[in-house]
Amino acid sequence: MRIPGQIATALSLWIDTVARTVSDRFERARTTRQIAVTEGDEGLLTLRLASKAATKDGELPPCRIQLVGGDATGPVPPEWAAAIKGAMVDLALQPSRFVFRPLELPGRAVEFLDGIIRSQIDRLTPWNAADAVFHWTTPNSAAADHVELTVVATARAVVDSLAQPFIDLGAAGVEISAAQPGMDRVIVYSRRVGGHARSGRLRLALVALLATTGTLAMLSIGFGGVIADSYDSQQQQIQQQIAERRAIARGNQGGPGTSQREVLVRRKQTMPSAVIALEELSGLLPDHTYATELRIEGDKLQISGLTGDAPSLIQILEQSSHFASAGFFAPTTRAANEPGERFHIETRIKPQFGSGT
Repeated sequence: MRIPGQIATALSLWIDTVARTVSDRFERARTTRQIAVTEGDEGLLTLRLASKAATKDGELPPCRIQLVGGDATGPVPPEWAAAIKGAMVDLALQPSRFVFRPLELPGRAVEFLDGIIRSQIDRLTPWNAADAVFHWTTPNSAAADHVELTVVATARAVVDSLAQPFIDLGAAGVEISAAQPGMDRVIVYSRRVGGHARSGRLRLALVALLATTGTLAMLSIGFGGVIADSYDSQQQQIQQQIAERRAIARGNQGGPGTSQREVLVRRKQTMPSAVIALEELSGLLPDHTYATELRIEGDKLQISGLTGDAPSLIQILEQSSHFASAGFFAPTTRAANEPGERFHIETRIKPQFGSGT
């Protein structure tokens, strides 16, 4: 099953559970009168008003009804028939009508008791899951991370035949329970009149509510995305306008040397001119000197080549108004097959444009 199918199944189960729970609680809140019916050893059903609600003739005394054929009630007095109408009937049957089976399970199985017991009901009882009504006692901790409980079950046909006469008299619902000495009461059967219709209406209402909520959420996300994009676009435009205004403000109101023209003028006055330096160098070098390599890095000029007198080149460069701090940056050598000395001189180029130029 794909993920959308799993989500749809989970939502359907959740809606059904919520609808049944709300419907049951609504029925309990709406039904104010409760009638307790107890099965005695003599095959009699004893009816008592469990709640303090009274009829128009005052409180009713207990009433006994003979079971006819073991599964149907006999005639009911008119005043009790009127009391049963719209009331909730709690029917406690003799333990002999039920099967009690102790069961030990791992502790982690508590969350899945209904499915586990339903799958084993035909092994625990004489009936299968479709023909039986069943429930279990509250699980109690046992050794080795296990829990112990008791499964209580009986035939569905038996409880249906006992509940139907009260439904025919107009009861709002019937609950059938069983208990053994020393064991809490266990409700194995619950039937409510109109519960399915109300549960169906609640289910439709929940589906409509979820659909409306989902639609509103999608619309909210869509509108939120559009509004966010609009805000982002406006923010970018505002930031761009702020940057432009700041640039204009820096150009108009900045201190000395902040405009582009002043920056270019300052660069002209401080940076040496390579063209002028090369032209000056070509006029200074004597005839016996040949430059084979020139390199300018910033205000530094490096010259390599052949000459008849390398030390005299340092003095020539120092006397020039375009150069300063001349010196050898590598040793001077003489090869047997070369007509002179191979020199390597480095000097600093002086800026030629002062202020006002």
